Amino acid sequence: MRVEIWSDIACPWCYVGKARFERALADFPHRDRVEVVHRSFELDPGRAKDDVQPVLTMLTKKYGMSEAQAQAGEENLAAQAAAEGLAYRTRGRDHGSTFDMHRLLHLAEEHGRQGELLQILYTANFAEERSVYADDERLVELAVAAGLDAGYARRVLADPDAYADAVRADEREAAQLGATGVPFFVLDRRYGVSGAQPAEVFAQALAQAWAEHEKTQAGAHS
Repeated sequence: MRVEIWSDIACPWCYVGKARFERALADFPHRDRVEVVHRSFELDPGRAKDDVQPVLTMLTKKYGMSEAQAQAGEENLAAQAAAEGLAYRTRGRDHGSTFDMHRLLHLAEEHGRQGELLQILYTANFAEERSVYADDERLVELAVAAGLDAGYARRVLADPDAYADAVRADEREAAQLGATGVPFFVLDRRYGVSGAQPAEVFAQALAQAWAEHEKTQAGAHS
């Protein structure tokens, strides 16, 4: 059974949602037969690569909230992240284009390192001081940490067309499936779960999708 997850590295709820889903999957009796594929989604498509700004500035502009409200939201997210054992910096983070990171994730998928790179990118963005935006060498370092070849990663980053079509195809598919935000989980192309739901909700969705999956498999072989 396949689970596809549309997400963005700049999305804190995707960071938290991934941990909750993985907790549910770890307890799922058929986890060895579940393939997880990560799909691209940009919260800020079309943002210029060098357009980087503080997270709080972005939040106040995008959602019309005060800086105090934005900071309170960050503190809430840090608490949600901590409950999943995740580190989260509430101050000093920045925000920018994630297009290059998504292109690297498609390179990583070809080399069987997608899950590793995604987690490393999330941790770098939410928990570490050094920015992941507009700094190709930082992204190369993170790609190497995920087990990718530095030369491959550099070539992808130097060519804006490399894997661009794959990212856009994922985003078009999200739109066709009706996903307007992320994280968005699609189980066996039957069930959709939207948002960073509690692990229990993911556990229930996995069980339901698996039961349907088995029924279909049995029907195909009868």
